[in-house]
This record gives sequence, C-alpha cells and structure tokens, in this order.
Amino acid sequence: MFKRINRLTKNKEFDNVFANGRSSYDKIIGVKLVFNKLDKNRFGILVGMKISKKAVQRNKITRQVREIICSKLPFMKTGYDCVIITLPPILGKKYQIIDKSIEDHFRWLKLYKQQDTNQCQNV
Repeated sequence: MFKRINRLTKNKEFDNVFANGRSSYDKIIGVKLVFNKLDKNRFGILVGMKISKKAVQRNKITRQVREIICSKLPFMKTGYDCVIITLPPILGKKYQIIDKSIEDHFRWLKLYKQQDTNQCQNV
C-alpha cells in the first residue's frame, strides 16, 4: 500500500494530470505524468469496469501495479504526479509483462534517475 503522501486522492489532482501531463501508451497500460513541484512522487491507478466486472480481478491488477511501482520508487526522480491507466488486454497478463511495460513507460517518460537506470533492471 502506498503511504498517503504518495497517493493522488482528489479529482482535481487527477484532472491536472490528464489536462497537463505527458503520456505514454501501449496495448495494456497507459501512463500520464506531470511535474508537481513537491519533493515526492504521487501515483494514481485506474482499473475500470471495462477491464472486468469482477472486483477480485480488478483488485489483483491494482495490487500488482502498486507493487511494481513500489519496487521502482527508489530509482525514480522526485516531484511528479503519475496516473497509471490499465486497458482491457491487461487481463490475464503475467506479472513480468506488466512490470516490463511499466518500466518501459517510465524510461520513455524519463522518470528514472540517470545514474540508476541500469541498476533498475537488476532488481
């Protein structure tokens, strides 16, 4: 679970990311990112009803994405708001595929610290 300071909680925070953020999408995940002028990163994860009608499956995807983000947090630059948008083909994908997709998005959006980029692959 993210600490409260690392979560986007208000609609206006999500709206700001969607209105002003840079984005990166592939077939299973989309990432929107905007600078927040704070000394910490904040994340929001969107898993909609289009993914699955079953809450169990949506919650599993949310937990997987949250764990992936937590494992990559030490290697990231600080001061960003990030929204992870899951798309319907994510259902049934293995953890490693989701992890690779999120890592590629973060790399594309230049969210990693420059010197730690190679260390992240070894984790």
